[in-house]
Parts: sequence; structure tokens; C-alpha cells
Amino acid sequence: MTMKTGIVQVFYGDGKGKTSAAVGQALREVQEGQRITMIQFLKGKVADEFQVLERLEPDMKIFRFDKSESSYCDLPDDAKREEKHNILNGFNFSKKVLETGESDVIILDELLGLIDLNIITENDVEDLIRIQGDYKKLIITGAKLPDQIRAYVDEVSEIR
Repeated sequence: MTMKTGIVQVFYGDGKGKTSAAVGQALREVQEGQRITMIQFLKGKVADEFQVLERLEPDMKIFRFDKSESSYCDLPDDAKREEKHNILNGFNFSKKVLETGESDVIILDELLGLIDLNIITENDVEDLIRIQGDYKKLIITGAKLPDQIRAYVDEVSEIR
């Protein structure tokens, strides 16, 4: 069986609702019998807004690698270093999810924010998008969409 990489979709902008838009896509896909993996970055350990989605397991799996109760930006420098390590573990996990083909839809929530905070580079995201995986859709969210990454995106929605 050959690997078939799906479409890449981005929700970006300075408005509220990027995660909600990604989750809306996921709910539609779950209803179609698709398997969803959502990896959230920069949300802190407890992101209550989508706790209801845990009821959709095992069809939808949600992962957060942040260990801090606070948002990354609110942490003191020493805690930021530790949290950066946790976030990079999440980023590496997302590569494995793309490669394995166990999920039909993969949501990398606030991935683009990692570039803004210098946790990863545009090249890192480009390399991730270029991974040949057997998935139907890769959804990425964040405030800014760099041109270097836009070149690899099939569908872009700006939310203001």
C-alpha cells in the first residue's frame, strides 16, 4: 500500500476561534468514522474549553505536552526552559503521528505559535508538513502564517 499524504489546512489570524474552527472540522470527520488526533501547544496543562471532546475517545485523541498550569508566555525563564523541552517532545510526537498513519485527521493546535516564540523554526514546520504520511487532513492553527509555510498549504482561512 502506498502512503497518501492528505491536504494541509491552516486557520490563522489574530481573531478568536481558530481552535474552534479546527475542532469543528474534526467533529465532522468523527461523524464520518475518521480517526482524529489533536495535539495542543501553548495551552497550559489544563485547557478546559474542549474537555467535552474527551467523550469522543477513542475516535478522537487529544494530547497536551505542556506541564505548567500557566501559559508558556507567563512563565519565568527557568520554567520556560523546562516547558520548552516538554513542547519539543510534543512536536516530535506530532511527527510520529504523521508518519504512522494511525490518524485520518491530525490537528496541530497553535503549532504556528511555536515559531513566534522561537521554540521551533519555519524550517521545522516545513519539514513536518513534508513528511509523507497516510492521513486525509492535517490542520494547523496559529496567529501568523509565514510565507515559507504557506507554500505547502492547500487551504488557508484567516480569522480576524
